Amino acid sequence: MSKTRKQDIQHADEALLASLGYKQEFKRAFTPLEVFGIAFSIIGLLPSIASVLFYAIPNGGGPAMVWGWAVASIFILIVGLAMAELASAAPTSGGLYFWTFSLSSPRWRNLLCWIVGYANTIGAVSAVASIDWGCAVQIMAAANIGSADGAFEATSAQLYGTYAAIILTHTLLCCLGTTVLARLQTIYVGLNVLLCLAVIIALPAATPSEFMNTASFALGDFTNLNGWPNGYAFIMSFLAPLWTICSFDSSVHISEEAANAATAVPWAIVGAISIAGILGWAINMSLAFCMGTDLEALYGSAQPMAAIFNNSFGHKGTLTLWAFVVLVQYMMGSSMLLAASRQSYAFSRDSALPFSFWLYRMNGYTGTPVNTVVFVAFWALLLGLLAFAGTVAIDAVFAISVTALYIAYAIPISARWLGDNDFKSGPFNLGFMSLPISVTAVLFMLFLGIVFLFPTTPQTDVSDMNYTVVVLGGVLFLSLVWYYFPKYGGVHWFTGPIANIDKMGIEVKGLELPPQNQVKNDSISPSLEKMSKTSAEDA
Repeated sequence: MSKTRKQDIQHADEALLASLGYKQEFKRAFTPLEVFGIAFSIIGLLPSIASVLFYAIPNGGGPAMVWGWAVASIFILIVGLAMAELASAAPTSGGLYFWTFSLSSPRWRNLLCWIVGYANTIGAVSAVASIDWGCAVQIMAAANIGSADGAFEATSAQLYGTYAAIILTHTLLCCLGTTVLARLQTIYVGLNVLLCLAVIIALPAATPSEFMNTASFALGDFTNLNGWPNGYAFIMSFLAPLWTICSFDSSVHISEEAANAATAVPWAIVGAISIAGILGWAINMSLAFCMGTDLEALYGSAQPMAAIFNNSFGHKGTLTLWAFVVLVQYMMGSSMLLAASRQSYAFSRDSALPFSFWLYRMNGYTGTPVNTVVFVAFWALLLGLLAFAGTVAIDAVFAISVTALYIAYAIPISARWLGDNDFKSGPFNLGFMSLPISVTAVLFMLFLGIVFLFPTTPQTDVSDMNYTVVVLGGVLFLSLVWYYFPKYGGVHWFTGPIANIDKMGIEVKGLELPPQNQVKNDSISPSLEKMSKTSAEDA
């Protein structure tokens, strides 16, 4: 691409962002491939499937893994198409809550914007937590396989310590400059695809005959280990593909760092979902044919996919392949923390988060929002403490992330059609299919959001309860308490997205811009300040 063409795209991006009320603060270092890389690396197919295979195996076995994935992938793509159309019209890091505000009726826009912002925040934080918890479990599964006769069993404290170490290293990584983070996405995409293809091809070739399943068992023998009716159990198995192919809004949150964002971001969403759906189906097909018939033993193992690999590749082969699974899962976590920090930065830009005056700062050295990286990491560490309440409690972080994000997705998609607005499509638009796709997406998310609030088994007690209700419900309840708090609550001062650019006659798609908000730069180099002062005095 010529230098002139790049400059034209940059100017167009800045003009579009200005029309939305924001000045350019980030460096636009992400190419379209790297924007796609953010969404695709967060999906992280093989390690993601490994992290949530325990949802599919007891709720149908092979048929749930294969056909459940296929059905869910179609609906996920429908959700992605509806979101992509909004992302093309208004590519800003605020994304979901910005769209909610600009598309909702004046009576409800502030409250809905507030709810979406908090649902998106807890969804992003729990996505970081669930990815990094999955990584910690995978590391301990490797230790179990490598120990003599599989004697090693990780304690909750050991798992949490590993989890905390992963979070802290991701924090350091995500404080780097934008260019470094952008270049890493291409590496992430390559490793993801190669790992998927390696398993799809190598697993059937290496699996001994005693673990190979017939087509009738792999595709038709419904195994129900949790006690729900088969139809409901099949729907419960959807959590595996829904969590795997989730957080594709991550591309939206780096819109202000992407070149040609109005086109790159929506196609990144659609492309990531489509490729993940196809490759993920192939991986699940391979696993269903190569996992053997003792599904209870797999479900009871520390890591079902690791157990499948161990049966097929042996100890050494499994550990070699598993090292790459852990590496890709680790990359997923860094990409998710990157996207979550941008979402929190955008929300704090509009003064909605506690301590927004501290969160809304751009680091002077790296040009990245270091404070929001630390903010997300801190809350992810707290969420990980659920591990000490039991396996079922910490497993709830997977359902929390999906349910919270689906709340944040459904409201702006609905607002487009129900709100008082004059929506103008961007370069990516669905034409006459836009309304039916939006309706289907919202109904699907509403239905699954309710399903995932139920416990995993019909016979449950305190130790087996679904903590999604407690955590997600608690966060949303407290956010509403703060919103309606007498005198100091958000209802008295929150006005939605806050412009940080002079209006100067700019027409902003029906959005009346509130007062400006200026970004603060963290200057963490007193020596440089001293040098500049000395130079000025010498002059």
